Amino acid sequence: MRILDIALKDLSQIFRDKRILLFLVAMPIVFTLFMGFAYKSGKNNDAAKDNRIPLGWVNNDANGLVSRQLFEMLSDSDSLRLVELTPNAVDESVRKGEVAGALIVPLGYSEQLSAGREAQLTLVADLNSAQGQSIFQSLRTPVTQLMSAVEIARLSAETLGKPNDASELNETFASASQSWSASDSASLVKVELAVKDNFLGDWYGDNPYNQASPGILVQFAIMSLVTSGQILVQERKSRTLQRMMSTSLRPWEIIAGHTLAMFGVVFFQIALLVVFGQLVVGVDYMNAPLGTLLISVALSLWVAAMGLLIGTLVKDDSQVVLFALLAMFILSALGGTWFPLEVSSGAFATIGKLMPSAWAMNGYQNILIRGLGLESVWLPTLALLAYALGFFVLAVWRFRKMDV
Repeated sequence: MRILDIALKDLSQIFRDKRILLFLVAMPIVFTLFMGFAYKSGKNNDAAKDNRIPLGWVNNDANGLVSRQLFEMLSDSDSLRLVELTPNAVDESVRKGEVAGALIVPLGYSEQLSAGREAQLTLVADLNSAQGQSIFQSLRTPVTQLMSAVEIARLSAETLGKPNDASELNETFASASQSWSASDSASLVKVELAVKDNFLGDWYGDNPYNQASPGILVQFAIMSLVTSGQILVQERKSRTLQRMMSTSLRPWEIIAGHTLAMFGVVFFQIALLVVFGQLVVGVDYMNAPLGTLLISVALSLWVAAMGLLIGTLVKDDSQVVLFALLAMFILSALGGTWFPLEVSSGAFATIGKLMPSAWAMNGYQNILIRGLGLESVWLPTLALLAYALGFFVLAVWRFRKMDV
């Protein structure tokens, strides 16, 4: 109950200043609209370019009828652009971002399928990226249709008593491949993790606000470090903190109360921006509502705990602002709030993916861009909660040593 009293006191003080709504609501909305427009304008400038996803093509079955037919089908794709590669060039091309993935056709692929034996294509791509997901989904239909045509040809030849007649198989396959219909059968593509996926493509899916909305949401949540860090500074100035320390309140209860208050402020801001994104700019946070809620709660707890840690480290308001701004710029840049980490490489990308802001963006983008469900946000949520717990423990430890 004492923790709740501290939280209510803080919330009353924070929302007493009406200017807080400018920071919590108006500024994030303006920045969201601006960034979404900037992303959209950037795409329009490249409208004349071939924006199909480049897919490496490695055919070890060059003379096979089935592999040739697959090549023709994929060549006509509206979403994929085939780039012929040698087997040894696959990893290097994917790592450099020359292609977003590679499809490898094994030796004897057509012969094995025609004989009714199992044969498997290999897709080298990163399914955690938007491009990897797009490639996989784009391949499902043509590969399944191709398998249907092969099976029809084989069954037809057996019915006619000519199971080994190559000309009959080829003729029936050619006819079937022209008349198949879409199938929802499972894909016959084996997926392997790519070395690196640097291809940009439409990294925000079909809506630029899929990047702008969660990006600004996370960035302004981090900006709340200023408000969170100032709580302890203001209490020291007004000597409220000294009075609380003279009561039976324990240090962790004081930090917990302030953390709860800041959690409420940050979560309130996030909720407003989620509603704005969903209703105004068409960002589908409700694709997985519980997933969106979990990420938002974990993000709010992390920011609140980190802000209280900053409050235990500084002496005045100017230092709070300095620490908070540094944290915002570093965590926003490294965490993929301004641009996706898929377009970066090297140490920048490696370090960036470890940032709590990157975990938050990954959770939101799993829902918004990759179209995944609740199961895709468990890991990002747990990572953010681990950061929140770590910062909370550090804040309590530092608070015990603080000169009030």
